[in-house]
Amino acid sequence: MHILIVEDDRELCSVLQDQLLSLDYSADCCHTGTMALYFAMSNSYDLILLDRMLPEVDGLSILKTLRQNSIHVPVILTTALGTVTDRVSGLDCGADDYLVKPYDIEELLARIRALSRRPHSFSEEQKLSYRDLDFDQNTRILTKKDFEKNTTAEFETLSKKLSRREADLLEFFLRNPETTLTREQLFSRVWGADGMVEDGNLDTYVYFLRKHLRALKSCVVIVTVHRAGYRMEENHVS
Repeated sequence: MHILIVEDDRELCSVLQDQLLSLDYSADCCHTGTMALYFAMSNSYDLILLDRMLPEVDGLSILKTLRQNSIHVPVILTTALGTVTDRVSGLDCGADDYLVKPYDIEELLARIRALSRRPHSFSEEQKLSYRDLDFDQNTRILTKKDFEKNTTAEFETLSKKLSRREADLLEFFLRNPETTLTREQLFSRVWGADGMVEDGNLDTYVYFLRKHLRALKSCVVIVTVHRAGYRMEENHVS
């Protein structure tokens, strides 16, 4: 699960990020409303932990902007403002849940788990499909469709177990097919906005995914968009 933490208290933000990373979540941090909008509009997140009181742009304005742009990622709004009116205004702006500071990390994790069980939330999107591909995020197994019609031996040639990094990259492509994804978007989604990674690592993992697609004899390809990034699409070349 890829989480964006928006919190102007840098120490708290770092503590939350470390806690989530220790539990195998992927987490990015930002500290201003302007950066929060940039991160949320430019990347794909499974959940946003959003502070209400932020410099430059406040949390409610960010929330309204996201919903107006049809970005329906679950949002947990956090604030020291704990009156009923404050909670209602946050929920009415599109928040999925509300936490009053100070809160315990265990309560936050419980809220995240609760959101994952809701209908139409990210828990129902563990299996992704595009053209002749099916991908199970839980097992990280990529298969060519209609494998049930084949023998057990044939199944091994129609499925690939991906590494975690390959799986994260493929997931982002499958959620945004036929869309040019910039190198910056891909780096942020797979390695994190603050991730220290060499530029060539992205090209290496794209190469790995292309190799898997060829081995599966899929009609899906990942094309290079010159000076922009990469795009997943159907190969129309006969």
